[in-house]
Amino acid sequence: MLPYAPLRCKTCSAVLNAFARVDFMAKIWICPFCYQRNHFPPHYAMISETNLPGELYPQYTTVQYALQSFPDPNNSNAPQLPPVFVFVLDTCMIEEELEFVKSAMKQAIGLLPEHALVGFVSFGTQVQVHELGFSDMSKVYVFRGSKEISREQVLEQLGLGSAGRRPTVGYPKVLQNGYTNTGVNRFLLPASDCEYTLDTLLDELQTDQWPVQAGHRASRCTGVALSVSAGLLAACLPGNGARIIALVGGPCTEGPGTIVSKDLSEPVRSHKDLDKDAAPYFKKAVKFYDSLAKQLVSQGHVLDLFASALDQVYIIMGWVVSGSGLRLVFRVESVQAVDFLWLNRVWVDQSGFWFRSELTALLVGVAEMKVAVERTGGLVVLAESFGHSVFKDSFKRVFEDGEHSLGLCFNGMLEINCSKDIKIQGVIGPCTSLEKKGPNVADTVIGEGNTTAWKMCGLNKSTSLTVLFDLSSTERSNVPGAANSQFYLQFLTSYQDPEGKTMLRVTTVTRQWVDSTVSSETCLWAGPPGPKAFPKSGRVW
Repeated sequence: MLPYAPLRCKTCSAVLNAFARVDFMAKIWICPFCYQRNHFPPHYAMISETNLPGELYPQYTTVQYALQSFPDPNNSNAPQLPPVFVFVLDTCMIEEELEFVKSAMKQAIGLLPEHALVGFVSFGTQVQVHELGFSDMSKVYVFRGSKEISREQVLEQLGLGSAGRRPTVGYPKVLQNGYTNTGVNRFLLPASDCEYTLDTLLDELQTDQWPVQAGHRASRCTGVALSVSAGLLAACLPGNGARIIALVGGPCTEGPGTIVSKDLSEPVRSHKDLDKDAAPYFKKAVKFYDSLAKQLVSQGHVLDLFASALDQVYIIMGWVVSGSGLRLVFRVESVQAVDFLWLNRVWVDQSGFWFRSELTALLVGVAEMKVAVERTGGLVVLAESFGHSVFKDSFKRVFEDGEHSLGLCFNGMLEINCSKDIKIQGVIGPCTSLEKKGPNVADTVIGEGNTTAWKMCGLNKSTSLTVLFDLSSTERSNVPGAANSQFYLQFLTSYQDPEGKTMLRVTTVTRQWVDSTVSSETCLWAGPPGPKAFPKSGRVW
């Protein structure tokens, strides 16, 4: 861990690394990627062959920098920007399910770091944004669930837009929780300050009281609730990490993001309907969540989805004795039609009540929402009930600290620098292209391509990405008998850790080109340094 900012090449922006050539007398280093000569700054004046900075040690091909992310650049003692968690709770559930969710939320809030900011949004037929900073009584801002609302409209309605606050002169004043005095502190408070308020609010929260006609589904405006939550987070300072944690108990039937009508005679679209393009709401819903994904990516925020649909479909299973022994009999009781092909994929336990998580995904609308979850690097947990251990244990793991922690980080970005003979085709994984063009961008696009930088709104200790390269050797490297030349790859991953600190991890690797007619080795070896090489033509996975 290096407690200072990295040195970057003034031409290609690559970070100083152990493969750079250094002139200790002239205090100059030569970038291995573009061969630009760069001068060391004054605070490197004491470097020598026996007094190397950490990034120049040959064995340290991966180094991590602790960067300053203070809200006020003139005040190094200002607090770090804390992570933000906005809970979005569906109240269109049966009473038992809602109690399970409220209990899990109370436990989660108790596990959050004291400095983490918390917000709360509930929704059913309408969306309620709860003002946690107003502890004298329950105060909410209500948004109509049938109408699409923009980010600017959300900010204006909450009093967070430009018209709702006074202009400041000079650098904005920072409050104790790291945010400027823009009014957002009415809705986002440190967990230690609002835990009692939230517990009281959850105790008083009831299921959606809007009347439901016979033969109709409840009005559930999931899309508007997520839009309002994203708009609330837009009031945060740029570059601060945040997660929207959506707890959904059924399909969206109201407003943007609708996947099925309220009429129970119309079944929720099945996978067969999606394959045949016979889902009337699908394309419009995907378009809505695609625009929501772009907004969240631009803000650097994550969407997590925890879903259950126990009140929509249940399957009763029983055993009967026949001449050939025990025989399993299925009887489906449902408020809607169920494709009996699913029965072949049902797993049975001794309790007699069980259905596959695919049914939950089918009924909640994950197929439409997944674009927003995937692009922001969010989590998806599907369970048959919010009282099931699958949900309880998974939800707890998100907030746990210590050895069982997922190591959730925020607002990440991946940049790749490479030698001129290598071009980047794209990345496969939970990220979004930032459309940063350059000479190392390949014409062929695979996954998220046309760029050398990617946004990763959410990442953790197990986040994995696959980078695909295209190789084009130069004329000089193709000369028979020429000495093998080196090529270099550098991966720069910046992110905000759970404590609010901005970190930058830099990994630089090098290998030799070899003639593919001599060596059949076709993979870039990612183990310890050794006599590994790479062919002059092919694809790096």
